[in-house]
Amino acid sequence: MSHIELDSYDWRLLKALQSNARLSNVALSEQVNLSPSQCSRRLQRLEQNNLIEAYFTQLNASELGFQITAFVSVTLEKSVKHADKEFKQAIDAIPQVLECYSVSGEADYWLRVISEDLPSLSVFLSESLSNHPCVRDLTSTVVLNRVKHAPLIPLPN
Repeated sequence: MSHIELDSYDWRLLKALQSNARLSNVALSEQVNLSPSQCSRRLQRLEQNNLIEAYFTQLNASELGFQITAFVSVTLEKSVKHADKEFKQAIDAIPQVLECYSVSGEADYWLRVISEDLPSLSVFLSESLSNHPCVRDLTSTVVLNRVKHAPLIPLPN
């Protein structure tokens, strides 16, 4: 957690950017009632303190041909030396894996994966993931419908 003190202007900046990261500095400064130079300095401070990790455009996966989202739990082979490191490197190189979490419980990792269709997902799971020498077991769950997607962090008013 950051140890930076945030005032009401900082919170307004974060809220405005979270809603629309494409705002120009001038539009952002008008929205939060700061001068453009003050706004720019505050943004730089928020970025340097890792409160703002990135600016990006969220694309619609299904409109781009990725009809399937699945969650995959992965258990690694404990007898393989450096299994964690090798697995992380392998996952980092696979573009269909959108997120990877190291977790507690029965599995070692949970992945969020996208695929064009079920046959493609099956090939990916059987040929890419389950054949990896570090993987002992995997279980996949296919998403039927996304009920809620909240990319925004709840911020104080």
